[in-house]
Amino acid sequence: MTLSRGKGAAGIHYGWYIVATGTFCIFACLGLGRFSLGMLLPSMGRALHLSYSQMGLISTSNFIGYLTGVLISSRLMRRFGARKLIAASLLLVGVSMISVGLAESLPLLIVFYTATGIGSALANIPIMALVSVWFSSSRRGKAAGFIVIGSGPAIVLSGWLIPLINGIYADGWRINWFILGLMVLLVAVLCSCIIRNSPQELGLDPVDSGHIRKQSRSKKISNVIPRSPLILHCAAIYFLFGFTYVIYVTFIVTALVREKGFAESIAGHFWSWVGLLSILSGPVFGTFSDRFGRKAALMVVFSIQAAAYLFIGLDLPEIFLYLSIFCFGIVAWSVPSIMAALVGDYAGLERVAAIFGFVTFIFGLGQIAGPYLAGLLAQATGRFSTSFLMACGMAIFAIVLSALLPGTTQEKS
Repeated sequence: MTLSRGKGAAGIHYGWYIVATGTFCIFACLGLGRFSLGMLLPSMGRALHLSYSQMGLISTSNFIGYLTGVLISSRLMRRFGARKLIAASLLLVGVSMISVGLAESLPLLIVFYTATGIGSALANIPIMALVSVWFSSSRRGKAAGFIVIGSGPAIVLSGWLIPLINGIYADGWRINWFILGLMVLLVAVLCSCIIRNSPQELGLDPVDSGHIRKQSRSKKISNVIPRSPLILHCAAIYFLFGFTYVIYVTFIVTALVREKGFAESIAGHFWSWVGLLSILSGPVFGTFSDRFGRKAALMVVFSIQAAAYLFIGLDLPEIFLYLSIFCFGIVAWSVPSIMAALVGDYAGLERVAAIFGFVTFIFGLGQIAGPYLAGLLAQATGRFSTSFLMACGMAIFAIVLSALLPGTTQEKS
């Protein structure tokens, strides 16, 4: 074993095992814990007689929990380390999801799904922060991109499994919550066994550590703190992503079923296609950002997302529905991977966890506002078209903000 180069007998750096485990972590805490809700809402809404605004409130409760988790994530990570925090948080996600399946009223749904949101944040932030610990700037976008693809397979699974179970059992939505919660608990065990807090725990250097030494001799933008103008700029972009994408993932299935007239199983197939297309979104655009810069990558991604929201928001021929699914899927999880790399470039290793936690907090505010306002608009108009068009406008604003970002050393070197 050549520990000095950070590689094992097979020549694979342990950092890539962190990435692989991180993919399962995102699969569980976000893919199952959050993105399965869109498939479950129609059957939950029928069984519990929920209105559009109440459905939006359930989604919002998750993001309120997520925001709460973000607020305490940095402190808990310093105290317990990423490994223990991630495992414990996934335990919370799994147990709370099972509890959602047992809930008989809207208040209980909100309480339990808020807990799911807390656990999701406390698992997501540490695993993304580990990217800057285990990888140099030249590999961060790619590494973060592979981690975030975990949401894609989870969406594929929920798009296939949830309609299947709903078709067999009268209370299929409850059984689905049980199954998904148990899967999350299995991932918690996996993360506890494999994740390590830093390369130094194993006597290793970070991936591509030679680039770190080269970069340390260059001029860097690393003396930044939370709430500095630069970080607020990044946070504003992340807010707009949170606000817009969550409208799509929360209500696209409901819109297809209630407004477009598709059967739930067909809508599930559409949702599965989002998951399939999204699998490469993180690696492709994360690597794109490594090569061409974070700013250019963000502008491309938000442009494609704006098209996705526009195509579903307007009353267009059916082909544009397929184009909307395609556009959203190919860039679905690319912004979190780019943002994790961008914060690492700007902040430096010492502050990356705290600053990524801060921008994720602002991102969480967007996730709270998005589904709630979209639900209110749908309730007032009887359709989700206005909500999707609102998301399109916000995505265009994000393009402008991305264009105004300053360059980083990684982009100039």
